[in-house]
Amino acid sequence: MTSQQIGTLSKRLVWLRTLAVLLFIMLAVGFWHFQVVRHTQFQEMAVNNHQRARSLLAPRGLVFDRHEHLLVNNQKSFTVSIIREHSADLEHTTSLLSKVTRVEKQKIKAALDERKDEPLFRPIAVIENATLQQVASVMARRLDSELPDVVVEEIPMRSYPQDSLGAHIFGYVGEASNAQVKEGVARSGSIIGQSGVEKTYNNLLMGKNGTRHVVVNSVGREISTIRETPPTEGQMVQLTIDYDLQKATEASFKQAGLRGSAVLLDPRNGEVLALASLPAYDPNTFATGIDRLTWNDLNSDSFYPLRNRAIQGRYAPGSTFKIVVATAALEEGLVTPDHKVNCKGGATYYGRYVQCYRGRGHGLVDMRQALEKSCNVYFYTLGDMLGIDQIHKWASQFGLIGLTGIDLPNEVASIVPSTEWKYEQTGEKWYPGETISVSIGQGQVSVTPLSLAVMIATLANGEEQVVPRLVKAVGTDDGKWEPMSPPVVENNVLFSPETLETLRDGLWMAVNDSGTAIQASVPGRDVVGKTGTAQVISNEGRLAALGKTDLDLRDHGWFVFFAPKDNPEIAGVIFAEHAEQGSVGAPIAKHLIETYFAKKEGMPLPQLEPSTASQSSGVL
Repeated sequence: MTSQQIGTLSKRLVWLRTLAVLLFIMLAVGFWHFQVVRHTQFQEMAVNNHQRARSLLAPRGLVFDRHEHLLVNNQKSFTVSIIREHSADLEHTTSLLSKVTRVEKQKIKAALDERKDEPLFRPIAVIENATLQQVASVMARRLDSELPDVVVEEIPMRSYPQDSLGAHIFGYVGEASNAQVKEGVARSGSIIGQSGVEKTYNNLLMGKNGTRHVVVNSVGREISTIRETPPTEGQMVQLTIDYDLQKATEASFKQAGLRGSAVLLDPRNGEVLALASLPAYDPNTFATGIDRLTWNDLNSDSFYPLRNRAIQGRYAPGSTFKIVVATAALEEGLVTPDHKVNCKGGATYYGRYVQCYRGRGHGLVDMRQALEKSCNVYFYTLGDMLGIDQIHKWASQFGLIGLTGIDLPNEVASIVPSTEWKYEQTGEKWYPGETISVSIGQGQVSVTPLSLAVMIATLANGEEQVVPRLVKAVGTDDGKWEPMSPPVVENNVLFSPETLETLRDGLWMAVNDSGTAIQASVPGRDVVGKTGTAQVISNEGRLAALGKTDLDLRDHGWFVFFAPKDNPEIAGVIFAEHAEQGSVGAPIAKHLIETYFAKKEGMPLPQLEPSTASQSSGVL
């Protein structure tokens, strides 16, 4: 070997030694970095290889009525979940779980697919409200290490003991949707209120989840509990609802075979004593996790059981609206209570002849008699004198425009037209002839049952437009009730004593003399009320539609009332959908008034008699 070759080889050996030294230095730095600098991080990761955190769901707060009768409760339920992070063979787990629980494999796969984008460590619920037999079968396989990636969790589940009673008040709970998670309403997998009081007061009712830290072995079986933070139950909520009145309201509708809505208010403060919408649904169906078929059935039902008719249904108010027209005419000084109109069975306005419901007419009637008999011609005349904008003004004073402000989600706004409203909606001017229909609660006026309850409650107290509310108090940590602050009343309406006296006299006569609502009379209670029949379609349209549609074109029936006449304690509305006659609600109101005073005075509650369901021959 030449000297040159030896020199080259020596250089190469130097480079190799240098490279080896550098590699060892790098390894030493790396070991130091991982063992010293990142010691805490890797120690935590090592611990987490045999520790797991389990979320402990908080029970939602209980819901009571105004007399502390339990309305909404919780019960224990079991959920079977799969933790994909622990699964060596998800297909095998799915097949075996299906076999031992007798749940279709496709349903388990669908539950996994629906939440496939969630972190692998998060349990995916595949069987909710599992039976004890299913739980036992799963636990037996876990002990045998056949299903190490399956966990059974005991969770509190919402329970509505009265089935569909008060369904549209309470609402229902359900797992937070993807949209709600993105909006920050709740974390994924959380059970939150989706409608009704459950939604409005979700932050109070929801509580705070706890955590259990456990040690698990190599196959994921829990060995021991390291520490546990118990969940905090949601706050108790006391509603303004009276259980017995709510029960009597819904029972009256069901016995009469009616669909519709009813709202009972305390006219002194706006507290809702009962609120019903029928047909309804069973909130328990949602508490256990509603399946797609049941959900589709509820949404496709032609009777719309999910719709809260009290706040989401808009209808022509019919003759109940005559209260607004009478008030406007008196307060604007256009007429006196003694103003008389001769009803001959109809009259002509702007070239069009319009009829009174009584073909032979009512003869010469004053304001009180017109309210008692519900004379259309009298109110056609007042409406023509007022004009649509004056009617709109006083409808607003009664709470018949916009939202009532009730503490329920998804309320729709009531509409009473005006010249400005029509121009904004259609770009057309208002024609005086259109006012004639509005003056008897037809045409383009469309209101919710709740807004009519506010109207009659406002007349009952004579001072302010009440804001209906459903929550009376919230439970405190020491088990007491803290009253909720009453809503701010923004509209004080000081009717003149003469107006109040005239309206109350006429409406008292409608119930207690020979008017259209005599079936609502309760001896000794001085019930005041007004019936109304609202057309769904015009007479001409009804004739044209005969044999051409499956839609129910029968008229709606209304009854608004309060009692007693002086110092009223209860006010409300009965809305009977497609009941044809306005007086149908009168006997229902009678039963509810009797129930209210019987309970107040400690007397036995009245029993619902078959006569309550009978329909009167009255029309308006």
